[in-house]
Amino acid sequence: MNITKHPYGKTADGSAVDLYTLTNDHGMTAKITNYGGIITSLLAPDRTGVLGDVVLGHETLEGYLTRNPFFGCLVGRFGNRIARGRFTLDGVEYSLTLNDGPNALHGGLKGFDKVVWQATGVLGAYGPGLVLRYHSTDGEEGYPGNLHVVVIYTLTGANELRIDYSATTDKPTVVNLTNHTYFNLAGQGDVLGHEMQLFADRFTPVDSTLIPTGELRSVDGSPLDFRTPSSIGARIEADDVQIKLGGGYDHNYVVNGLAGTLRPAAKVYEPVSGRVLTVSTIEPGVQLYSGNFLDGTITGKSGAVYAKRSGFCLETQHFPDSPNQPNFPSTVLRPGETYRSTTVFKFSALD
Repeated sequence: MNITKHPYGKTADGSAVDLYTLTNDHGMTAKITNYGGIITSLLAPDRTGVLGDVVLGHETLEGYLTRNPFFGCLVGRFGNRIARGRFTLDGVEYSLTLNDGPNALHGGLKGFDKVVWQATGVLGAYGPGLVLRYHSTDGEEGYPGNLHVVVIYTLTGANELRIDYSATTDKPTVVNLTNHTYFNLAGQGDVLGHEMQLFADRFTPVDSTLIPTGELRSVDGSPLDFRTPSSIGARIEADDVQIKLGGGYDHNYVVNGLAGTLRPAAKVYEPVSGRVLTVSTIEPGVQLYSGNFLDGTITGKSGAVYAKRSGFCLETQHFPDSPNQPNFPSTVLRPGETYRSTTVFKFSALD
């Protein structure tokens, strides 16, 4: 196992950016840049042991600076949407940057996906890792408090990419961190033939701006039911209100089991390559996004044109709009507390 570092370019303000390559003893490789904590490449073996890149993205930093619908990045200070870009905490109303119609999305115009993190490569007991640190100042994108964030990527000997998040604040605030990697286990084409299983009996239905209504609804009898494996494309065009509102799947699922404990959230099998992705998390939810807004205008790695549904995301998270939904698990972080979250992406293959 090893970790290497190479220059990756500079941002518009001249900040130097590096690319780190983590390799485990099985040859699995993860490339991560300290710009946005972006996973630019992830090589995983198929059923014959051949490694293939299973994530969407760009070959150069310039691509991420200009045409990047959150490919592979760390998302913060708050993943997903906050209605009208407003929330009230301890009697104080905060107004956030609006960047998704009437709502705030993924931390604002310059969220954690668009900043240069301090990075340190490490070799730990479980494999090579990358420690990323960022100090988000009080008022950044409208959020209160100076927030110190640490994210650790580890590529384990069990072909797992583990992400550990932590954060502290000096003022009450809200935090919801996640990763927004677009996966395609075949390495090309669309993902409609991928077989998806979600360990979730309920989801949070949305309104016309994709804000949760506050209901926790059973998936039973709906096209959002992935309790037993089903291809992503089987019901993605169903005549269903929620499917139409999302333009496909763009919904938060309530992960079964006890939040705060590491447990399975999703399992995806790609029948041609045999690759399997299993996602485990301590988070209460996971957002299934089926690449509905990809439209063929982005050319990525190896000249690949990213058309609609070229990738899927499984964003482990607290529920969208939690600061405005008192019945949802709280995303409030106070001084003296430490936010912690862990998600594990495990790769394997079936014969």
